[in-house]
Amino acid sequence: MKYSKIPLSQTVVTLCKTHNVKHIVISPGSRNAPLTIGFTHDEFFKCYSIVDERCAAFFALGIAQQVQEPVAVVCTSGSALLNYYPAISEAYYSNIPLLVLSADRPKHLIDIGDGQTIKQKNVYGEHVLYSANLKLDLKDKDPKAADDELPIMRSIENKLERFLGLQKDIQSYNESEVHDAITVARLKSGPVHINIPFDEPLYETVDELGINPKPFSIADRTEKIDEFEIKSLLDVWHSAKRKMILIGVLHPSAIEEQWLQELADDDSVFVFTETTSNVHHPDFFPGIDKMIAPLDQEDFEALQPDILLTFGGMVVSKKIKAFLRQYKPESHWHVDLFKANDTFFCLDKHIKLTPNTFLKTFLPQVTHHTKSDYKSSWLKVRQKRRKLHDDYLKTIPFSDFTVFNALLKSIPKQSQLQVGNSSAIRYTQLFQLRKDIAIFCNRGTSGIDGSTSTAIGAAVAQKQRTTFITGDLSFFYDSNALWNNYIPDNFRIIVVNNYGGGIFRILPGHKNTDNFDTYFETKHHLTAKQLCEMYGLDYFKATDEKSLTDALDKFYNTSKRPKLLEIFTPSTVNDEVLLDYFKFIK
Repeated sequence: MKYSKIPLSQTVVTLCKTHNVKHIVISPGSRNAPLTIGFTHDEFFKCYSIVDERCAAFFALGIAQQVQEPVAVVCTSGSALLNYYPAISEAYYSNIPLLVLSADRPKHLIDIGDGQTIKQKNVYGEHVLYSANLKLDLKDKDPKAADDELPIMRSIENKLERFLGLQKDIQSYNESEVHDAITVARLKSGPVHINIPFDEPLYETVDELGINPKPFSIADRTEKIDEFEIKSLLDVWHSAKRKMILIGVLHPSAIEEQWLQELADDDSVFVFTETTSNVHHPDFFPGIDKMIAPLDQEDFEALQPDILLTFGGMVVSKKIKAFLRQYKPESHWHVDLFKANDTFFCLDKHIKLTPNTFLKTFLPQVTHHTKSDYKSSWLKVRQKRRKLHDDYLKTIPFSDFTVFNALLKSIPKQSQLQVGNSSAIRYTQLFQLRKDIAIFCNRGTSGIDGSTSTAIGAAVAQKQRTTFITGDLSFFYDSNALWNNYIPDNFRIIVVNNYGGGIFRILPGHKNTDNFDTYFETKHHLTAKQLCEMYGLDYFKATDEKSLTDALDKFYNTSKRPKLLEIFTPSTVNDEVLLDYFKFIK
């Protein structure tokens, strides 16, 4: 086996292996060559080469989203690592473990006019959980005078290092920092950054390791149950007649079925589920906006909970946020191992457990169900809303609304659905999806950048077939995601092309002006057809209900290449159809 000759590279690679970091996403470069050599010559690692660093980081995020383990991204020095930032912020707010390994130049080459150098130390600020800035290995000899590495400064640097501490001390420091960083990524489930300076030469290899890292104990994540806190919550729970549970982003099967049934059996409990919650029960309330939008003040007062219990990550629905901010519950408890957002400005309890651990601890201690018509009365409202929803679909023309109705019914059984941000996820929220479909969306920062790359990474990481639904601006913004040799043949992309940022047409503001068309909606006439030809995807097209039905009949069939379906919808009709929908169901 080949190893980089540089001890620091050997240390990073060896400790990644020790910590079972298997997936390594590498963007080509020179300064990161020692790491690339180490990772790609060891069969333990599954390595991927992605040229565009922004796409690479989101691709890695998609893998980590699925395996729920740290995934490493490796890049060269300079602006390369800045392109990771959007994915890092998404990982931070979505609690996804991402391990950033950035190569750097020695510190005496920073800010002297040398190429591909920036101030990389702590460059991600508060958007990472840990920043490790490793130390440069000592050299037996200083560089030759002919080198462009400032030999005099390097010589002074070496002498200072030798005076202050030996290579053994540097090695110990680096090992400790790498270990701590990966441990934080795993236990706290978020992004960390390890900045790694390398001196030239960069490409020399050896056949044996020159390091022997000291053993570290690898900690397991544990949950500490505070029985006193549980008992205090029970007292409040038993006395409340209106308990609302709101579930945001959760991984499939995060909550066991028996606890969902326990909640459903309590008439004083009303459960709102977002599409991204992956939680299903006949007595729960998906389609939050469908329930909330038509309500008047009297309805809101009747729906106002005594207790709000929230699980999971970010919430898509703006309407539920507006409702709960105005009609605040007396108590808001959030259950999450890592963080609690005061989204509704009334948070009073952060219960640091996973939702399943909390429920299996809490619910068996609930001695009685409070008599209440809280849930049953709203189930009748839900039934009416669903009928009106179906009636409305029979009256409207071909549009984004009818397209999403058809698409969400067509998703293959036992598969995964990745959804782009903006209009795509908001339309998806209006429909009830089947229980056998696992749903994911980058809701940490809710950006349109990187959705395609994330979906491809997710498809690579697991065996389920994956369908990705996105809008046109999001797709074209991340089109470099298709510059990728790992897209599975059964991966399907659906682009709903309404010729611009259609979501801006449903927001307040003046429409149908040159200013609006150019700077808000950003009208265009682009098509994905040429991109499919360039990147080797089968291309399908739909412009009306019949062509959409015909395309879907063949779209999911087995093929030797991934497929993309582009659906063109009328931009000036979509907003009217959606706005009229909420009037109709009222």
